[in-house]
Amino acid sequence: MTVTPESRTIRPGKPLDSTSRADPILNAGFTPGVHAPRIRRRPARWPWVVLALLVLSAGGGTYWFMNREKAAPGSQYILADVAVGDVTDTVSAVGEIEPRDYVDVGAQVSGQIVNLPVDVGDEVEKGALLAELDAAVLKSQVAANQAQLLNLRAQLDERQAQLQLASEQFKRESGLMAADATSQDALDTADANLRAAKAQIAAIKAQIQQTQSELEGDEANLGYTRIFAPMSGTVVSLDARLGQTLNANQSAPLLMRIADLNTMTVKAQVSEADISRLDLGMVATFTTLGQPERNWSGVLHQILPTPEEVNGVILYNALFDVANPDQRLMTQMSAQVTFMVAEAKNAITVPSVALRSGPDKTHQVLLAQADGSFAPRDVKIGVKNRSVAEVLEGLAPGDRVVVGQRNSEEAAAPGGNRSALRGFP
Repeated sequence: MTVTPESRTIRPGKPLDSTSRADPILNAGFTPGVHAPRIRRRPARWPWVVLALLVLSAGGGTYWFMNREKAAPGSQYILADVAVGDVTDTVSAVGEIEPRDYVDVGAQVSGQIVNLPVDVGDEVEKGALLAELDAAVLKSQVAANQAQLLNLRAQLDERQAQLQLASEQFKRESGLMAADATSQDALDTADANLRAAKAQIAAIKAQIQQTQSELEGDEANLGYTRIFAPMSGTVVSLDARLGQTLNANQSAPLLMRIADLNTMTVKAQVSEADISRLDLGMVATFTTLGQPERNWSGVLHQILPTPEEVNGVILYNALFDVANPDQRLMTQMSAQVTFMVAEAKNAITVPSVALRSGPDKTHQVLLAQADGSFAPRDVKIGVKNRSVAEVLEGLAPGDRVVVGQRNSEEAAAPGGNRSALRGFP
């Protein structure tokens, strides 16, 4: 395109420099030495366009905000029906099953195991023979003490005869002394012999008592070589082996554990955030990994005051018993425990996600109206869990409440995915 002097608007300004004077387009129609006119620039329009777009966007957003509760339910909100059903508030925990009544059977004397007639899993009655130790040494000790006791009793008989003789001599010397027929030395000697005989008898009696005590101890130890069941139950563990030598002087050797498997105790580990929600007498149910379809139940009877720390988490042990007549529950099984904190049956229910919490534990829902609009409604809540809540006041079965909002793409598409929820309006 050819540029002419008439295609530019030039205002008088500074004198043209040498470069400008050399330009035939700029110098056309002008006399050298005269100030060249300035070029007029058209003002930019894009700031005004951006401002207009912002105003329109703000206006549209305000219109949507003011009218969002009047939108058609099928186009924007996810609704749920207020229904009638059961509501439970529970605390979950993981527990371990162990027998309520059990005893660890040990040995009270040292010796080699010469008889072990039981094995793990055997059921035993109270008083049944569980193990027998070599008793040869203890039998010899018992025999020695019995012989010593016989010897001391024979010595006692001898000393008693000497005492009787000393007593008669003292009486005779006393009579002679009264008749002035003996000396004082003879009387004193008779008196000393009498007192010595009495002392010897007392010493022998003490030795007899000591030996008798030793004999009774040896006989008791001899009895301890035969170990009997202290209770009826099942042998759930066996630590001893036939031929093993036990040393009771260093520590009490553990032979086996007997437990009554008819009643089991579940020790559930509850987090410190939930332990304050539990009360004694509360119903607890649980399942096991091997039988997830079967539910057992019991009553909480004890919460141990001392916690356990597991991987940095503070856990408290809550205990409850459960009957085990068929003995399907075994020692150290894992249990998935549920404590029933509160329960409401045949209650008016609303999804918990529909509730908005307010001050002082108040709640509110967004209720769908007959004309397609929405209105807030104050409700009074009873038993509540993560999925559903009991409604005491404010709603009736059949009411519909907002539980979520579809995104813009789902609202525009027919049959959109209702599972994609967004924030509440």
